Parts: sequence; C-alpha cells; structure tokens
Amino acid sequence: MLKKTVIAIVIVVVIVVAFMVFMTKGPDLSQYEPLKEPRIATMKDRKMVVVEAKGDPNVIGSKAFGLLFKTYYKLEGMSKGSRPPAPRARWSGDMHDKSTWIGRYALPVPDQVASLPAMNAEPGFKVDLLTWEYGQVAEILHIGPYAQEQPTIDKLHRFIKEQGYGIIGYHEEEYVKGPGMFFKGNPEKYYTIIRYRVAQKGTLRTK
Repeated sequence: MLKKTVIAIVIVVVIVVAFMVFMTKGPDLSQYEPLKEPRIATMKDRKMVVVEAKGDPNVIGSKAFGLLFKTYYKLEGMSKGSRPPAPRARWSGDMHDKSTWIGRYALPVPDQVASLPAMNAEPGFKVDLLTWEYGQVAEILHIGPYAQEQPTIDKLHRFIKEQGYGIIGYHEEEYVKGPGMFFKGNPEKYYTIIRYRVAQKGTLRTK
C-alpha cells in the first residue's frame, strides 16, 4: 500500500513539474515573432486528448488542465520525463459571460494513440480522445495577459474579413508560454496564439 502511495505521489510530482517547466519556460520563443502579424496558414488535423468543462476558466481552468496533463502522462507509451506539446483550448458560449463558456482543453497526441487510460474525472469534466479538424486557419500571436487579448482578437477578425475569409470554427488558443500550476510568472510575457478555422467566402461551411 505504501509503495503504491509513493508511486502515485511521484507521478503527480512529475506531472506538476512538467507543466510548470513548460508553461513558465517553454520552447524558443523567437520562432513565434513573425506571428505578431496575422496570417493565413494550413494545418493538418490533429488527434487530441480533450477535457471538456463548462464555466469560467479562471475558476475551473487549473483543474481542467491538471486533469488533462494527468491523462496525457498516463497514455500508453508517453514518457513522463519528456516536455509535452503546448496545450490548446477551444471556446464557445457567450463571450461576455464566462460562466457560459464551454472550454475544450487539449493536448496533441501521436496518431497511434487509440484509447484513453481509466480515469476518475470529477462531475462536470469530460475526457475524450478526438481529432480536431484544421485545414486553413487564421492566426496571430498575443503577447501579454489573457485579459488584454481583445485588441489582438479584433485585429485578427479584421484581417480575416479583409482577406475575404469567414470563420467556420471555434475560437482557439494555443498556450505557448503562460502560468504554471503554482506560479503565475509574468503575465506581460505570456505567449498565446489565437486561431480560427476559416474558409473563403462563398465556400463557407461549419462543423
């Protein structure tokens, strides 16, 4: 019993440390500098482990991301010592009322991952293995606090319209650098990619 408890504690510590290292340090940020200006790009569909939960991300976000990383590191063949990819989230709901937001917190996984480990998710949190569709996307880099994203979002929306495209998917964010589990770091240095699936007007379809 004691051995199992120690192993469980070690797993939790590894997950927390990995999450903190990624979100507070992350990859070489210079590669994202060109994204300060919006662009249209093409992305391949990605298999994702996804935690879905409804509510203000400031209230439930940490718990959702904790469950996400815990699930990720329990996937078969996943190395607990490796740095995970940048987490992402897709959002829907009334953007003026965060309590209505449905967040789909996600991590990309290899295509060969076929099933999820047995997990005890709390009520209100749903864990799935899904394929996120991409194709053509419009994206831009936001540097700074999440609460100050709106001007960047507006800039991306104007760009989409000017280029003759329309949005066909959820609002998506990729958290290149952000807060850790216990330390917020410097919000002025958060790196967040804001992204939408798009299609040229006249060919719009939604999924």
